[in-house]
Amino acid sequence: MLQFGPSKSAVDHSGSPPALFDVSCRVGGASAGSSKSCVIVNVNDALLDNIWMWRADHGNGVGWTTNPSANGIIVAGDRVTAYGLFVEHFQEYQTLWKGEAGTTYFYQSEIPYDVPQQALWTHDGVKGYASYKVDSSVQQHEAQGLGVYCVFFNPVELDNAIEAPTSANVTFRHMTTQWLGVSKMSTINHIYNGTGAAVTATQSSAYSAD
Repeated sequence: MLQFGPSKSAVDHSGSPPALFDVSCRVGGASAGSSKSCVIVNVNDALLDNIWMWRADHGNGVGWTTNPSANGIIVAGDRVTAYGLFVEHFQEYQTLWKGEAGTTYFYQSEIPYDVPQQALWTHDGVKGYASYKVDSSVQQHEAQGLGVYCVFFNPVELDNAIEAPTSANVTFRHMTTQWLGVSKMSTINHIYNGTGAAVTATQSSAYSAD
């Protein structure tokens, strides 16, 4: 829906950072619709403030095959900083971060309600798609204050709420996952890269150690 910068480049904008603020995108809800992604950020040194991406979970034209959309936001630019990033209900990674030296302060995400069955939401032997995914090629990234929640209608699992490369220069702090319903057999198994307690119908909250 929105591409910020025509393509990935090496241009340094740190002296006068471009900015996106108060941006909202919706896929479905008023009527059926689809979009591969809502926002792609190609430009370097961008500032993102109050960005809300939403694949609709109620209203008209809503359903797993009715309003399909893979990703909410894809960040390809380097040194991008996000303040208040909200991404909900997309069918693959809610947020896919490919650029170097990115930073996020406060992230809120609810993964899709309407996954029909696990077989449709599994890749490379992994159950589900992490909400916040930092690409394996990234060497430096920082994020603080992240909350990922689930309301699964069906008995499906998400292995990791957040996935990122294991590196001293990739740091995540103050993370939480929450189980809000509905299927008693649904779970988020881990908070970050296979660590952190599961959230289930009997243990609805989990928090990172840091």
